[in-house]
Amino acid sequence: MDAILKFMPELFGFIGRYIIFIDIIFAIIIVFFERRDPKVVWAWLLLMYFIPILGFVLYLLIGMNIYKNRMFKLKEIEENLNAAVKIQEEAIKNKKYKDNQNDVKRHSDLAVYNLESNGAVMTSDNEVTIFTDGREKFDSLIEDIRRAKYFIHFQYYIIRDDELMEEIAKELKKKADEGVRVRILYDAMGCRSTKRSFFKELNAHKNISVGEFFPAWFRHLHVRINYRNHRKIVVIDNEIAYVGGFNVGREYLGKNKRFGYWRDTHLRIRGTAAVMLNLRFILDYNYATKEDVMSDDAVLHYPEDDEFKGNVDIQIISSGPDSTLQNIRNNYLKLFNDAKKSIYIQTPYFIPDEALHSALLIALHSGVEVNIMIPCKPDHPLVYWATYSYFGDLLKAGANCYTYDNGFLHAKGVVVDDELLCYGTANMDIRSFALNFEVNALIYDKNIAKEMVKRFKEDVTHSTKVELSDYLRRNAWFRFKEQFCRLFSPLL
Repeated sequence: MDAILKFMPELFGFIGRYIIFIDIIFAIIIVFFERRDPKVVWAWLLLMYFIPILGFVLYLLIGMNIYKNRMFKLKEIEENLNAAVKIQEEAIKNKKYKDNQNDVKRHSDLAVYNLESNGAVMTSDNEVTIFTDGREKFDSLIEDIRRAKYFIHFQYYIIRDDELMEEIAKELKKKADEGVRVRILYDAMGCRSTKRSFFKELNAHKNISVGEFFPAWFRHLHVRINYRNHRKIVVIDNEIAYVGGFNVGREYLGKNKRFGYWRDTHLRIRGTAAVMLNLRFILDYNYATKEDVMSDDAVLHYPEDDEFKGNVDIQIISSGPDSTLQNIRNNYLKLFNDAKKSIYIQTPYFIPDEALHSALLIALHSGVEVNIMIPCKPDHPLVYWATYSYFGDLLKAGANCYTYDNGFLHAKGVVVDDELLCYGTANMDIRSFALNFEVNALIYDKNIAKEMVKRFKEDVTHSTKVELSDYLRRNAWFRFKEQFCRLFSPLL
């Protein structure tokens, strides 16, 4: 220890003398060793200029993409998914599928894009229930867990060791004791405050296995902020699935004084789309645990072909650093470009890239009604002020912008022309589009789209409309925070 203390002054002296050259070397690494958006590169270079050394340390923690392909090379599409894609591609080429589905027919180009770029098979026998209240969502989930016969796959970004998870864990253990196979997957960063002993206890229970996604290097030292698994998926018996914004914790029941009521959106899907979500879970779980889940006979149970009576068309869209395309972002971009009448957006973080921002402005100038709702209170101040900065251009173009006042808004999704909607786990920001693992359900159904618009309009009654006149009168400090945070928005 004494030797280390003696060496420290020499180290800091060396850094002080050669800091310019060290920064140049770090800058070369960023510019020449990674192919990425020039705006992102300049943002990192600017940060390194103002905060030498520390800026590069931050880059190592949250910016580096060099090794992502190597890290996630095991995450590949299963053969049975490839087979389903080929079958549906042939049907579309022969015009059999889209001619029989009116809601899909109007957006067949979007359906084909998702099929070919993301392996997103269209399923047409689904029923969808919308949940915006945490207690209602988890009550429904617990009832479905109680009816499970074969397996339960349970994945959340955040799982708290509190009264809500205790209630769910009790039911999971009961089903495991009955012979139902239970698999739980959590993200190491999202669950960094949850005691590992809690997961170890679950993992020790018969018929329950727990996987940790992208664990910390050294126990509780979580320095890898990128590449987090932000998905929230539950699949039961390949029959019922849940996907959306709610994590597992008491705050999602509105029991956190800081946030108050938690307004989110979650979908319960009964139908073949549950199988597509299960494949997504299996790929993540296989990567985290190296277990071959498909060798489990219970997972291969599929309901009879005529068991599902729904008629809702759904594609499950996933994206993440293991994909060369930003599939959810590209879906939003196409939805905005194709909009004819209206766009409704709810998101806790609104940091669109240049293409999405331009698409919304073009839609507004083309006579499309654009409505955007964000929370009135920030959980991440830098992101919040960057979000607010994007309101200015949209307000000037005629957008209706709202801040939700009745607690915290965490819903994540878009409705276009009262015809189709895309909701799930992805925020409308660069981190969700490119750095996190996300999953959304793209739903081609007028009735559900109109129901989601109805929920949006109900939220408007609990919101404050941001008027252009008020926005233009904001003070200098307000403007500074906006511009400063927007400057670094590519890094957020």
